[in-house]
This record gives sequence, C-alpha cells and structure tokens, in this order.
Amino acid sequence: MDEDQGPSQIAPQREPKKTLSSRFNGVKKTFLTRQGILGDYDYGFLLRPNLPFMKKTRLASPFFGLNDKMPVVLALLLGLQHALAMLAGLITPPILMSGATGVNLPPDMQQYLVSTALIVSGILSAIQITRFHIYGTPYYLGTGLISVVGVSFSVIPVAQGAFAQMYANGFCPTDADGTKLPCPDAYGALLGTAAVCALIEVLIAFIPPRIMLKIFPPIVTGPTVMLIGIHLIETGFKNWAGGSGPCADASHAAFFNACPNVSAPHALPWGSPEYLGLGFSVFLTIILCERFGAPIMKSTSVIIGLLVGCIIAAATGYFDRSGIDAAPVASFIWVHTFKLSVYGPLVLPVLAVFIICACEAIGDITATCDVSRLEVEGATYESRIQGGVLADGINGILAALMTITPMSTFAQNNGVIALTRCANRTAGYCCCLFLMIMGIFAKFAAALVAIPAPVLGGMTTFLFCAVAVSGIAIITRGVPFTRRNRFILTAGLALGYGATLVPNYFDNVFSYSGDNKSLQGFLDAIVLIMETGFTVTAFVCMILNLTLEEEIEETDEAMVAADEPVAAKGMGAPANGQSFDSSRVSPGHEKQV
Repeated sequence: MDEDQGPSQIAPQREPKKTLSSRFNGVKKTFLTRQGILGDYDYGFLLRPNLPFMKKTRLASPFFGLNDKMPVVLALLLGLQHALAMLAGLITPPILMSGATGVNLPPDMQQYLVSTALIVSGILSAIQITRFHIYGTPYYLGTGLISVVGVSFSVIPVAQGAFAQMYANGFCPTDADGTKLPCPDAYGALLGTAAVCALIEVLIAFIPPRIMLKIFPPIVTGPTVMLIGIHLIETGFKNWAGGSGPCADASHAAFFNACPNVSAPHALPWGSPEYLGLGFSVFLTIILCERFGAPIMKSTSVIIGLLVGCIIAAATGYFDRSGIDAAPVASFIWVHTFKLSVYGPLVLPVLAVFIICACEAIGDITATCDVSRLEVEGATYESRIQGGVLADGINGILAALMTITPMSTFAQNNGVIALTRCANRTAGYCCCLFLMIMGIFAKFAAALVAIPAPVLGGMTTFLFCAVAVSGIAIITRGVPFTRRNRFILTAGLALGYGATLVPNYFDNVFSYSGDNKSLQGFLDAIVLIMETGFTVTAFVCMILNLTLEEEIEETDEAMVAADEPVAAKGMGAPANGQSFDSSRVSPGHEKQV
C-alpha cells in the first residue's frame, strides 16, 4: 500500500452526514467546473503511440486509488477502456455455445444471448465493485475493487462435450442426414444444472482462503487452467480456417461443402487461403498494437484486431448483414427464455467448473489488490477474498436465472489497472454502464454475431492461448519444480492431454444399453468427466498433491550440510577432532532440519 494512502478498511469509515446543500455543491463542482470534468490528467499518455521516432515521456501519470475523486471525462474514458478490454472475452462463450459447436440456435437467439451476456456482466460486475455487508454477520458480498465479471471460459469444454452427448443420445434432435438441429432445451439444461451447482461456490466462500489454497494450490489450478485454454484453441483454429461447424468435418452434407454453408456470401471450402488470410489480419493487428500502440490500444488490442478484420471482411464481401437488418433496435434480459432442467451427466463436471472458478477468483482478486496498491494479506484481504468468492457463486445462480452460463471474475482488467494507474471504483461503475448500453442496443450484438468465422477465429485463437499461458504463469509462479511436483504435473497432464487430444477415447468403455435412465445418466456423467481433459488433470493433481509426501531436494541437503557444525556442537564433537560424519544423523532429525 502506498504511503499516501490511508489504511484500507474492511468496511468504510463513518463520515459526517452530508447536508443537501453540500451534496448539491459537490455535484455542481463535479459536472460544472473544468477541474471536475477534465481535471489536470495527461490524456495524451493514453493516446500517445509507441513509435520509434517519438520521444518517450519519463513522467509517470498520477495513481487514482480506490475511492479518490477523479474527473468525469477520465472516469468515462477509462471505464470504456475496461469495457473494451473484456468485450472479446464476453461475446466469445455465448457465440460458441449457441452456434455450430454448441446447440445450433437460430441467429435471433444467438444475438439475444450476446446482448444478455453484456447486460448481465454489467449488472453482476456492479455487485462485485460495490461490496455489501451481510447484516448481522462478519461476511461481505463483493470485493469493493474493480473486479469485473464475465462468462467463464471453463464451462465451454464441458458444455460442448455435453451438447455432443445430447445429440448422440437423442436428447437433442437431428435430421435424416444427421445434421444437428436447434436444441434450446439443451441450453436450458445447462442453465438449470449451473444454477444448482453454483451453490458449491457459495459454500466454498465460507472456507478460510488458506484452507482453500491448501486443497487447490497452484499445482492443481495451474495445469487445469492451461488445459482449458489448450482445449479451446482447437475451436478457435477451426474457425480461423473457415468454421468449426459441419463444414469442418471430414464427412458432411452437400449443403456444407463451403463454409459456413453454400448459401453464405463469398462461401469457400474449409481451409481456403482467403480464410486463413482474414484470420491472420486480426492476429497481425493484435501484434502491431502491442508493439506500436498507445496504452489504450494495448489494452484493447484484441478488439482493434477484430475491428480491422471486420473492415477487411466487409470490403471483400464476406459479411452477411441480413441478421443485422432483421435484429430489433433494443433487447433486454428474458426476451427469450429457456426451459430449465437438471441434466444428470452435467452435475459433476459443472461442480468442477465452479470449484475452478472459486480458485481463479482467489488469484484474480489477489492480483487486483496488488495492482490497486492494497494489502495482499491480513483480515482486510481475506475479507475481500471471502466477499469476492461469495459474489462469484451468487452471480453464478443469478446469471443462470438471467439465461447466461456461469460467470467468473475476469483477470485481464488487472492489466488495464496497472497500465492506466487507475484503481478507482468510479471507472469500474462506468465500465458497467457501457456494458449495459452495448447489450441493450441489439443491433450491436447482431453485428458481433455476424462476424465471419475466420475473423472470429483469429481473435479467439489468440484469446484462448492467453488462457493457456495464464495457466503456465500460475505454475511457474507458485510451483517449485522439485522431483515430487514434476511427477504430479506429469501424471496429471498425461491423462489430461490424452483426453484433450483424443476426446472420444472413453466412448466404448461402458456397454450398458438397458432402460434404466438413472444408471445411463450416471455412466454418461463418468464418460463426460473422463473425456474432459481439465477435470481429469485437476482430480489427479489434487489427489497426488494431498497423498505424496514432500522429499528433500539437493537444495535442502545443502542447508543440512550448512547446519552440521551446529548439530555437531549440540551432540558433542568427536574426541579425535575429526569432522562430524553427516551419515550419523538420523533420518528423523534430517527431515526435521
């Protein structure tokens, strides 16, 4: 915490009650004076590109703490930056789960889900940022930081596996030639199951963080997050080549001889160089923004890349604007609804998803405290962890009731805080406002759904790889590479990688074909878990980490050798003056040292 900041309290200190006149003067000063509207912030810092011939400033911009006063324009600008930084991550899950790799919903329902994801994210992020005290208890709801939430990527592999299973067992319909038809009931089953399973994260919130981290340390969460990203890269790369639907399959109907289908504008076979070029334009733009872009461009590089790809696609005739023209002007939650149900085989995998979300939330909130210059230990910090995980669990329930899949705390906004030196909650509220505005205007969501698959694939491939890299970062920062830990990672990743690369390896293990639906559902759940690589890895790493004992490594032996004279003095030195023989130290003593 900075010296110029006061102590961060678990609950805000009581201030003298403001009069109506003082409140009016405060509003007047904020919105009607130059200092209140613009302040003295160096706006050029956010917009100044990093070109080789330009002179770089050596002056750091001011840091805005959690509750500092900040100019209105700056709050709106940084709020928009936060919203754009999380936009790509928000729209990707509903597009994938409602599209050809999910339940094949019609375009109007896909547009609705994208709009609703933005609206729900804005509402639930406000809960995390505000932080409520639960009356009569020492517990809180929310972190009180810029902890924004979005649709979790962890649920995508589980959902895609479950949807494929539903089409295979007849839960979802197919036509005569095997083409998958829209299946809104499958999406409703995912929502209903998520609403029930989110209760486990609510319970986890009341476990002390140190115990939680002992059960799910970085050696468990790191490889799990990494495999989530690796699994998703396949979908992103297929879209980059033209699409991840039937047109990418080796055998398909004649209607899908071109991607996304033969009736689409400028349709080409899967893997055509034109498609690869479209995706590469997005990828290259992201890299150029990182190298030469201004700070505001670096934190929104993924969206800028997506925008450049869309411009090129529109100019070359790949855009289908019929969905945009047909979309309504405005949308909101519950314009479309889904029949909620609990799908038995999904219960165990979705429980694993919420446990992973809780672990991710602890890491993300810790990082947010760090970049916000707040404590990362002590009662205040643990209270923020408790409130954040509880809000994450309750948000999972609320999101399902608002027709959106599980939400989790987003980590990419920590980069925006560090880059702009602004941890102020006013910017967070402005972010929520922009997200809700973008979601309410349905034409905006329709334009996002109409993005050609190669453009979307260039962006999502980068995004999903970033998820995998964040898993690697968790491992490298929190896991010493001892022999024991290498063994745990090897055992966990061997099965996890295998299930990710060969996802149908467990299909023929069970041969039951009777009428007992309960037994069949239980067997389907086991198949779904065993064919979801990250759940296998998480389970194996957790069990081995709890059962394998720590071993003394070479570094520990060096410490023992350094302490030998002390041990010798305590036990009595040999009479002949020879050095003390380390082999005489008992195993129990050596382990204690």
